Amino acid sequence: MTVMYGFARLAGFFAAHGVWSVSDGGPLTPLLGYEDADGQRGLTRLVADDLAEGARIGREMLENNPEGWARAVLVLDAYIHLESGKVDALIAEAVEFGPVPKRLMIAVPYRPEPFAVHRPKFLEIDGVSEAETGNLADAFFNGVEAHSEASAVWSAHLDESI
Repeated sequence: MTVMYGFARLAGFFAAHGVWSVSDGGPLTPLLGYEDADGQRGLTRLVADDLAEGARIGREMLENNPEGWARAVLVLDAYIHLESGKVDALIAEAVEFGPVPKRLMIAVPYRPEPFAVHRPKFLEIDGVSEAETGNLADAFFNGVEAHSEASAVWSAHLDESI
């Protein structure tokens, strides 16, 4: 996997971490995962007075890149509207920083009770050609698989009905 898709792989890894976190109930505290140019990763949970404030702080960090990361992803617990109606979802907002930033927003719908994970939905892609979106999906799922504990939960609760 080329570095070009590192942000999609990071999005998959931390989206899987989010799935693991919500699999036992409760909303996800917004989390910011990041990776430097040497591949060193970190995670910050954005604990605030409410989840919306944590999300705001995370988006500000994605916009400003205060630590000079190579790539970062913000994972939030939210709702999305699908043909089947309003559903819970983890939203991963990923950025590959550089002269021409690349951005990706992907939703991972889930059902809290009984717990189920649904197929991810690409919501936004910026800075990547349409022909390369399949590579982004591959990189995303490589990231999911790289988180062994979380990918086991994801696989055990996969429901591809929506």
